[in-house]
Amino acid sequence: APGNWRQPELPEVIAMLSFRLDTVKSNAAAYLQHLCYRNDKVKTEVRKLKGIPVLVGLLDHPKKEVHYGACGALKNISFGKDQDNKIAIKNCDGVPALVRLLRKAHDMDLTEVITGTLWNLSSHDSIKMAIVDHALHALTDEVVIPRSGWEREPNEDSKPRHIEWESVLTNTAGCLRNVSSERSEARRKLRECDGLVDALIYIVQSEIGQKDSDSKLVENCVCLLRNLSYQVHREIPHAERYQETPLAPANNTGPHAASCFGAKKGKDEWFSRGKKLPEDPGADTVDFPKRTTPAKGYELLFQPEVVRIYISLLKESKTPAILEASAGAIQNLCAGSWTYGRYIRSALRQEKGLSAIADLLTHDSERVVKAASGALRNLAVDLRNKELIGKHAIPNLVKNLPGGQQTPAKNLSEDTVVSILNTINEVIVDNLEAAKKLRETQGIEKLVLINKSGNRSEREVRAAALVLQTVWGYKELRKPLEKEGWKKSDFQVNLSNTSRTQGGNSFDDSTLPLIDRNQKTDKKSSREEIQMSNMGPDSYSTLNERDHSRTLARSGDLGDMEPVKAAPLMVSS
Repeated sequence: APGNWRQPELPEVIAMLSFRLDTVKSNAAAYLQHLCYRNDKVKTEVRKLKGIPVLVGLLDHPKKEVHYGACGALKNISFGKDQDNKIAIKNCDGVPALVRLLRKAHDMDLTEVITGTLWNLSSHDSIKMAIVDHALHALTDEVVIPRSGWEREPNEDSKPRHIEWESVLTNTAGCLRNVSSERSEARRKLRECDGLVDALIYIVQSEIGQKDSDSKLVENCVCLLRNLSYQVHREIPHAERYQETPLAPANNTGPHAASCFGAKKGKDEWFSRGKKLPEDPGADTVDFPKRTTPAKGYELLFQPEVVRIYISLLKESKTPAILEASAGAIQNLCAGSWTYGRYIRSALRQEKGLSAIADLLTHDSERVVKAASGALRNLAVDLRNKELIGKHAIPNLVKNLPGGQQTPAKNLSEDTVVSILNTINEVIVDNLEAAKKLRETQGIEKLVLINKSGNRSEREVRAAALVLQTVWGYKELRKPLEKEGWKKSDFQVNLSNTSRTQGGNSFDDSTLPLIDRNQKTDKKSSREEIQMSNMGPDSYSTLNERDHSRTLARSGDLGDMEPVKAAPLMVSS
């Protein structure tokens, strides 16, 4: 600083936020944004010095340079390990203030900072419902719908519109992705928000059409769609209309003994396999029920279009989070005994999606493997799917189990191992050929090792014991197994406390998640802070930070912020 001038202390900067001159307010907010960049200590001090309520108050200031600077400072303060900063913003009505500013914003740079701040805040569980209640409709009406290219009633002559403001859409989808993991009430409000699901699906379809299946925007949208598909068969309006009572599983007398279709009859019962064998040509042909009006809103979550989207992403995307979300969405849609679950299980086969999911079992990401396993388990409720999965997926399911001679050895988590064991059991129940395939691929060796090694968890032992019990239930396999040296005692385990029944219409719902937790393998993670550098006489520029230690893994940068005019912030000494 020249001569008699010095940089102001933090309390002085916060005091300047309340100065009568707007130029001083905007410069103070911009300088505060700079001080908070990558500095958790300063962020905490700003909170303790009561600077956050003043910044929130400036969001309603009529001049852009003031509310823009204040929002940039709040965006930096809301990013980081100190969750109290997020709570402080919420407690002084920061979310409604950000929404008021969002509704007035008409330019991309300001909207980007607002949505980035909301994305940061959405990572805290106690703020999620506040965002749903105050910001959902504004984000949908002001950002998602107008920038997605989707039109409620497109004219026949109008050309397809393209995505605009991709970084803003990415922030918004990331925020909604986080809040959708909160609770059923949040999911209900998002599903029923007019135009939201329609626009999200349009965005993903557009990105696939542009051969961009690995963008952060696609990831956030698909993870959000996956969360909205969680418990969808129970939570949508009039869910009882679609419920079907599953038939009790038959005895293990062969691969075709049990029916995977419900016993319910009526207008929803459009197709009955009866005693048709899977070899029947008609068994692979499925048509969704005819509609008199196009599906819209939450109905789109379980229509043929969305099935094709997930299959396209499974085949084309290289991003683990997108693969996991796509498989998880399929898993969710196929959970439960409901009409559309039955349609979708068949449609996945018809659209050649089974092999795409089975291929994920060899993926390097354990989360992808687990999601694929869960999807296959729910798809195997369909008899034809069960046979195909038994033929083609059993070897890779077995390879993911611990033990055996494979190199490198698999060392998956307890949850993933249990998921794989449950899927294997679902596939081999009433499916002798799949049980034979299990034996041929050294599956028995691995199962007995899990059961008797003494170093596996109780959940893993119980899941393995169920599979062994199912295998021994096939009388045709007992002599071949005994010739190989196995004894009846190898297949007998105390399962008196096991709550899960053996096969037959059991389902997994995908664990709700997809708040994207930081993974060590994610090397492209970026930040949500704005850095001010090059403080000079007449301008500063804002840059983005790459930060691997954040709670939310957000790979991909938001892009450089446009320079904003500001005067140097100095005080007389």
